[in-house]
Amino acid sequence: MRVFLLEDDELLFEILEEFLLEKGYCLRACCDGLEAEEILLSEKFDLLLLDVQVPSLSGFELLQNLRALRNKTPAIFITALDNSKDLKYAFEIGGDDYIKKPFDLDELEARIENIKRLYHFSSFIEISKDCTLDRENLILIKEQDTIPLTQKESQILQYFLNHPNQIISIEEMIANIWSYQSMPSENTLRSYIKNLRKYLGFERIENIKGVGYRFKRI
Repeated sequence: MRVFLLEDDELLFEILEEFLLEKGYCLRACCDGLEAEEILLSEKFDLLLLDVQVPSLSGFELLQNLRALRNKTPAIFITALDNSKDLKYAFEIGGDDYIKKPFDLDELEARIENIKRLYHFSSFIEISKDCTLDRENLILIKEQDTIPLTQKESQILQYFLNHPNQIISIEEMIANIWSYQSMPSENTLRSYIKNLRKYLGFERIENIKGVGYRFKRI
């Protein structure tokens, strides 16, 4: 599941980033409303977590703009605003849920799980007729074989699946899958991708020398 986070409180940003990555979500995050809009207009996500009071463009304005463009990605507002008018407005403009600060991470997890149930998010992603990724159990099902994956292998594969036939640099991959504090070496990333190429077939993930990799969705 690919999650986008907009949050400008530095401490809360770090807490949520660590929590979501530990839960196995493929995460993209920023702290500015206009920057968030640029990202959301060019990339697809499964869930939006939007703080309301952020620089440049509020979370409310951001979601209004997205809904005007018929972007129906589920959205949970995260905000210190606590009056009933704000709550009502959040739902009127297309929000799916609303969580008030401060909150417990278990509450956030419960709300995310509810969104997943409502929108019927599946654990399974079909890669080809004979190959499926089970995201929750970190398993690649290929013909009659099951291949266990590490969490990072699964996240890398999901990122490839979200960007089929696009050239993805090593820097982009690292920035979108790891938090700043835990960024791996390029050799570590290459090792994960080498394993995925072995599992899926080397022709499926093309190595563009000096540039990055391209996942071929057949």
